[in-house]
Amino acid sequence: MASELGSDLLEHGPSGHILTPAGERILALAEEMERSAVAVGSAASGERARYAGKVRISISEGLASWVISPALQQLSELHPDIQIEIAATNGFLNPSKREADIAVMLARPTRGHLLARKIADYKLGLFAARSYIDRHGLITSVTDLRHHKLIGYVPDLIYADELRYLSEIGDGLEPSYSSSSINIQHRMTAGGLGICVLPLFIAKQDSSIVRLCPDVSITRSFWLVIHQDLKRVARVEAVSQWLSERIQFT
Repeated sequence: MASELGSDLLEHGPSGHILTPAGERILALAEEMERSAVAVGSAASGERARYAGKVRISISEGLASWVISPALQQLSELHPDIQIEIAATNGFLNPSKREADIAVMLARPTRGHLLARKIADYKLGLFAARSYIDRHGLITSVTDLRHHKLIGYVPDLIYADELRYLSEIGDGLEPSYSSSSINIQHRMTAGGLGICVLPLFIAKQDSSIVRLCPDVSITRSFWLVIHQDLKRVARVEAVSQWLSERIQFT
């Protein structure tokens, strides 16, 4: 395609391939064509005014498992004709590329024809199983962590910098046991394998684990993101509103 257009669309940079100015212009035109097509299709089907149809939500595994899925019956009662697809993958689907209708992300996106708003802050802390504390004693300082087994994300598979918790707590802290799944990390922790950084919205639901070093507190945020062309689609608006109300932490 680049040869047909007479210019290069990509160039190689330090972080991989990036769009050239010509590529940026082509992308903008393609996105404009897509927005027009979506608008025409929505108008023709009348879907903008209907609380019915599929809504795909891209969301982190922990939030989907511990907060959203247990409450979906409530959404079903409010809007029984809306079908929900939850994509809880390692990394978020991109609303700009229409991979998802709604994404609940860890950071505000910096590009694309997207609408984003922060819906909640949440806290994370250090946790271990009671059985682990019985064997190793209570951990009271970050310095003590260097003498214990830590659980965390696989460093090479971290898809967002917001998940790099251990480096934020102390220099040189690395997991002895790791997984790309926060649910697996939780089960490792509950099984007495080691110490893990967990969201409070997970840890508070498991009485078998105990918070350590309460002065260690990490704050992150959830951002609700949709493509700007979907903001007045009734089913997307309804699900977005429900998510905003459900994802609240004290």
